[in-house]
Amino acid sequence: MSDSPHLLIAEALTAERGGRALFEDISVSLLPGELLTLRGPNGTGKTTLLRLLAGLGVPERGTISRNAPILFWGHAAAIKDELTPIENLKLLCASDSVSETALTAALERCGLGKRRDVLARKLSAGQRRRIGLAWLTLASAKVWLLDEPTTALDAAGLSSLADVLNAHQSAGGAAIVATHQDIAGLHRPARLLELGQ
Repeated sequence: MSDSPHLLIAEALTAERGGRALFEDISVSLLPGELLTLRGPNGTGKTTLLRLLAGLGVPERGTISRNAPILFWGHAAAIKDELTPIENLKLLCASDSVSETALTAALERCGLGKRRDVLARKLSAGQRRRIGLAWLTLASAKVWLLDEPTTALDAAGLSSLADVLNAHQSAGGAAIVATHQDIAGLHRPARLLELGQ
């Protein structure tokens, strides 16, 4: 960890796939309370960039300084079909030692209180995404890297996502959100980074 006020700094990142550049010389920085929206057509490297920032890959060129704990929520959501929402949430929060009461309250806030003991395979895609939203409400990481968190969410789910992001920013957290749609209800304007331009 450095003395920089930035939670995350990436400079001149280049990533390649199959011998061709997905993106070149991308620089990103995040201060506490900031939100960056990552946009671009499919295949331009949004997920790759998030994975590099999370430390799940190595760029061809460039440097990354991570000055705070990072949470990466991938597009696949990491939900286990044969576990219930409460069991999935326990697994996702294992490193944070969250109480059963807090887990239940998080599911209630995200509209899954009555479905907490139903197997995830019996839930809709949107309900499965809400397990991830509940996870975010309990996460201790200061930097969130979210890959398409709006996928399959209805209007109420999108409103919950905005509430979760607002609370995270108010607490001094920061996030990069890869999404194809605007997130209504954010209290602070998001900066925009477009790939493939």
